[in-house]
Amino acid sequence: MSNQFECIVIGAGPGGYVAAIRLAQLGLKVAIIEKQKTLGGTCLNWGCIPSKALLDSSEHFHQAKHKFETHGIKVKDLKVDLKQMMKRKDDVVKNTTQGIEFLMKKNNIETFFGHATFKDKHTIEVSNETEKKTITSDKFIIATGSSVTPLKSVPTDKNKIITSDEAISLKEIPKHLIVIGGGVIGVELGSVYGRLGSKVTVVEYMDRLIPTMDKDLGKALQRSFKGLDFNFEFNTMVTGSKYKGKEVVITAEDKKGNKKEYVGDYVLVSIGRRPNTENLGLDNIGVSVNEKGQIQVNEHFQTAVPTIYAIGDVIKGMMLAHKASEEGVVCAEYIAGQKGHLNYNTIPGVVYTWPEVASVGKTEEELKTANIDYKSGKFPFKASGRARASEESDGFVKVLSSKDTDEILGIHMIGPRAADMIAEAVLAMEYRASAEDIGMIVHPHPTFTEALKEAALDSTGKRPIHI
Repeated sequence: MSNQFECIVIGAGPGGYVAAIRLAQLGLKVAIIEKQKTLGGTCLNWGCIPSKALLDSSEHFHQAKHKFETHGIKVKDLKVDLKQMMKRKDDVVKNTTQGIEFLMKKNNIETFFGHATFKDKHTIEVSNETEKKTITSDKFIIATGSSVTPLKSVPTDKNKIITSDEAISLKEIPKHLIVIGGGVIGVELGSVYGRLGSKVTVVEYMDRLIPTMDKDLGKALQRSFKGLDFNFEFNTMVTGSKYKGKEVVITAEDKKGNKKEYVGDYVLVSIGRRPNTENLGLDNIGVSVNEKGQIQVNEHFQTAVPTIYAIGDVIKGMMLAHKASEEGVVCAEYIAGQKGHLNYNTIPGVVYTWPEVASVGKTEEELKTANIDYKSGKFPFKASGRARASEESDGFVKVLSSKDTDEILGIHMIGPRAADMIAEAVLAMEYRASAEDIGMIVHPHPTFTEALKEAALDSTGKRPIHI
């Protein structure tokens, strides 16, 4: 095949490969470049997919150990086979990445493996261990994703002081896992090993878990860990680390100036991620990045060079796989001469702990800061028949709506299957539904989704049926 393309996508993660597929569907000759040896990016190889595989496995174990007997199921000699658990996770990842390879072939997208460097505005050099190739294109999409943000005071060594990349492939269950950062990644991976029997200490600089989400969600999530050996240290800044034999000592300081120490056999650094925008040769083409390493783009994802676009984790906004994918679709459609659409206010966020946490739209804190008058409705899962039948009554659904128009402004939930339930909330907000609209919709009984209907009714004149 020729090395001249109509569009080249750099990065084969959820943003890049989706953009490439949509471009191909629209009739363009497309190539995709991936620096790793497998397609799918961080999400499929080291993030979303492997972590969810481990979350499911660990939750099955936790259920068998703590809840099966309540259901009349007796389990004898229960134990964790970590090697098999990791093998299953690896198999899931392998099958998923192979699926992406199939999609590339199906859509006639040529794949190049290696590091991409811009030589000029139309030329890229792809280099790997064995060869260098030069390919050209009319247009480019930068979708190189992100990497773990390092913590200068606690340098990782991929042994005992680890990142999320290593946490999904441990050879043993930690006795005491210290998690630096109480955001999404920290609580998800912390809960994996907490369910398997680890003592977990979460050290968070802010005053609560998942601080970017609605405050009530963070408080409820913390309560949900009550059956596990979890300890939470909020308002605390980590200052250093050192080895003491086979253990790691983490030093810290709270906001009152009190010195603290935490000793564990593993430390997980999970303070966020940063864009992968280095060593791409952006200076060669006149594309600059801001102080966060993000590429500046306009509403059509165009950089300072109109023929070069950027999507996903390398631009502003939440670092979410589904956000990157939708940006990839919209960007591809614009390149092909169409008009795409993406409403950033209706992009949901999910935490795959158990119970699950999900959110879309504005939080109460954001509405208060913006001086927007709103109504709040809430319904607890303990009042849900389906939740009681499933022994899953922790959590709630909260609906925030305009005080003047009743239009839904935000929906926040923690509870069973919240990750799936949030889709109804997203749909409602996309079509600018009112809280009363959801309250008038017939939901099947008994289901977890009835909690959303009841919360909407609570927001509409305080008239829920079952509380």
